[in-house]
Amino acid sequence: MTGNAKISARNINVFYGPKQALFDINIDMPPNSVTALIGPSGCGKSTFLRCINRMNDTIENCRVQGEIIVDDTDINAREQDVVHLRSWIGMVFQKPNPFPKSIYENVAYGPRIHNLAAKKADMDALVEKSLVSAGIWSEVKDRLHEPGTSLSGGQQQRLCIARTIAVNPEIILMDEPCSALDPIATARIEELIMELKDQFTIVIVTHSMQQAARVSQQTSFFHMGKVVESGETKQIFTNPVNQQTRDYITGRYG
Repeated sequence: MTGNAKISARNINVFYGPKQALFDINIDMPPNSVTALIGPSGCGKSTFLRCINRMNDTIENCRVQGEIIVDDTDINAREQDVVHLRSWIGMVFQKPNPFPKSIYENVAYGPRIHNLAAKKADMDALVEKSLVSAGIWSEVKDRLHEPGTSLSGGQQQRLCIARTIAVNPEIILMDEPCSALDPIATARIEELIMELKDQFTIVIVTHSMQQAARVSQQTSFFHMGKVVESGETKQIFTNPVNQQTRDYITGRYG
């Protein structure tokens, strides 16, 4: 492991059939912090994010080369249990995707599969704790048996975050978690991300440079499948080393 990195990506190359999507990606992401991946559409941010929990395994013709080390474990090793990996490294998607079940069952689903609660009282406590952590308990505590789909978009996204937290991950990946939400719901999710970083390591893909500047401590700027520049968010936004980064940050292209 490099320094105090929680996640270290080394020479990651990704191919979709003959087409190469990522080129020699090297990034270190520290623990208990938010790392933002920024860059124009189609630059490889989400492809890289999906490498961290091996979601690219589900895409036909997708090949990943290189190492991703999480806490001294090479997650691309052949013997790695992918089901275990995805409970350890949770994911929140762009569009809120609650299961067609009750609010309670949305959160209880993962812990049930992984046998995390022996008794109903334990499950009740785990569901409550996850909904509290996701900042939505006070809004849903009297509605736990209503469908998750009955909630507003912002509430659905916080429910999906609660569902992710419930299996006790160490890392949460977020793929543009606010792009389908209005400004008020976005502000709630951003506040939540800043709170959650004390418990989890968070990697977020965002189109919004303002969002990256508000919520992250580290930023990596992607362009055409390569990392142009990585560093502390403050430095990337106020004094980038690379001219390409400067042009993107100042809105000359993107």
